[in-house]
Amino acid sequence: MERKKAFEPGDMVADFTGQVGMVISEEAFVNIRKNLKEKKRPGYYFAPGCCTHPDYVIQVPVLFEDGTYDVMRAMHIKRAPDAPADKRAQVQGIIDDQGT
Repeated sequence: MERKKAFEPGDMVADFTGQVGMVISEEAFVNIRKNLKEKKRPGYYFAPGCCTHPDYVIQVPVLFEDGTYDVMRAMHIKRAPDAPADKRAQVQGIIDDQGT
């Protein structure tokens, strides 16, 4: 039985400061982790040894529009379905550049 996820890869989200990002898949997360910088913004998941396999319920990997990523706590992000299309395209472009 598969566990229900709070967020799915491809969902647009915003942190509580208003910065927009996209929830990324585990495959994309592996590549992004190698090549991009983790910003460690407020609300990121920081438990030691965490985040190698995010669960999308509590640990949600998000690539933000500034080209940085964080594994965010689910309670520190909210869905942003009304995010501008250019921001979605910008984040998707970053993902595509990473070879995923």
